[in-house]
Amino acid sequence: MGLDGKKTTKPIPLWKSFSHAIAGLASAVRTERNIRIHLFAAVVAILLSFFFSISSVEWVCIILAIGGTISLELMNTAMERVVDLVTKDFHPLAKQAKDIAAAAVFGFSIVSAIIGLFIFLPKIINAFL
Repeated sequence: MGLDGKKTTKPIPLWKSFSHAIAGLASAVRTERNIRIHLFAAVVAILLSFFFSISSVEWVCIILAIGGTISLELMNTAMERVVDLVTKDFHPLAKQAKDIAAAAVFGFSIVSAIIGLFIFLPKIINAFL
C-alpha cells in the first residue's frame, strides 16, 4: 500500500527504495545527536581496526556491533517519530514505548562497547608494554 492508504499498482524501483533509505539516514544524522555519537564511535572503531590489523573474525564482530547499534538507533528514532505523530500529549504508554526503544539501543551499545574492549584493550596494552 502507498502512503495515502491506496493500493499501489506498480512496484517501487529498487533504486528509489535505496534513495528513501539514504534520505532516512541523512535525516537522522542531521536531526539526532545520538546517531552522530554512534557514527563517531564507529569511525574510531574502524580506524583502530585498521591500525591494529585485527583478524577477520574480529572485523566481523566490529561490523556487527556497528551495524546493530546504528540500526537500533535508527529504529529508536523511527519509533519516537511515530509516537510523536500519534500524540503530542503526555501519555504513559507513549513514554514507555519511547523508553523501551531507547533501552534497546542502550543495551546493544553496552554490548558493542564490551566487544570493543575485548578486541582493542589487549592490543592497546601490548602497544604500551
